[in-house]
Amino acid sequence: MELHQIRYFLAVARIGNFSRAARECHVSQPSLSQQIMKLEDELGEVLFHRQPQGTTLTDAGRLFAPHAERIAAEVEEAQRRVQESRGGVRGRFVLGVLPTIAPYLLPTLLEPFASDYPEVEVVVQEEITPHLLEGVQSGEIDVALLSLPVAGAGLERVELFHEELLLVLPRSHPLARKKRVEMADLPKEKFILMQEGHCLSDQALEFCHARGDFSPRVSCRSAQVETLLALVKAGLGLSIIPEMAAKLGEGIAYRSLGPVPPRRKVGFVWRSHRFQPIAAAKFVERAVELVGAQESGNRSPEGNE
Repeated sequence: MELHQIRYFLAVARIGNFSRAARECHVSQPSLSQQIMKLEDELGEVLFHRQPQGTTLTDAGRLFAPHAERIAAEVEEAQRRVQESRGGVRGRFVLGVLPTIAPYLLPTLLEPFASDYPEVEVVVQEEITPHLLEGVQSGEIDVALLSLPVAGAGLERVELFHEELLLVLPRSHPLARKKRVEMADLPKEKFILMQEGHCLSDQALEFCHARGDFSPRVSCRSAQVETLLALVKAGLGLSIIPEMAAKLGEGIAYRSLGPVPPRRKVGFVWRSHRFQPIAAAKFVERAVELVGAQESGNRSPEGNE
């Protein structure tokens, strides 16, 4: 049994197609198919149902899959450990990030990381949550930075921090005179939300339904937080944005929502039992350390009592 046979098997099992798996593995389809058949001959079992509409695992294939994943992960982890022992971290990794996180948090995380690991190339890919999870599962994204919790088997998760979701409104709006806006103040207001599919839009809708018992009147949607702020400033409606995106600007105001403000959890997700580039692992480790240090520094003496 050869390691490349196991990797070919895992690629076909994940993708469900011999041709696409061969392209991902950078081999010809006949070569990949031949190696899979050799693996099946050695095991004495057929691992795939080969059908025109797609390839699926047989019972034997499903039994073999978790063992194959562990073998591949152990070998790749051994390679990573050897690289670490040589000193120096280099290479590249793909970092998937939500558009509502990327421009506000990444500079803080990437600047010290780039200073510590100047030979690492970070490829940033901004997508909504479903696409990020698809990329993680397929191996196209090494690690994703998004809003937790997320559903999905075979995923590792690390929480970074919680943050408040704030109501943003025109400074001239009557509610801007209040220090805190109550949910009872909002049912008659128009809202500007992120496009459907963005988790921030889902979080805003869920909060209105759960805490205010109303469905917000959506007047406009956008894919960018900056556009939301501009539309709010123009008086087209109110919006709910993450605290990290709140910035000083003429004509807009931010208020907490009562009685219990909405919050979101931000963290990393990557696939279990799959090789994670050493650079990606170091980035997660460095980010957790950095955010932890910042949170410790921001705690007041009263908060530590």
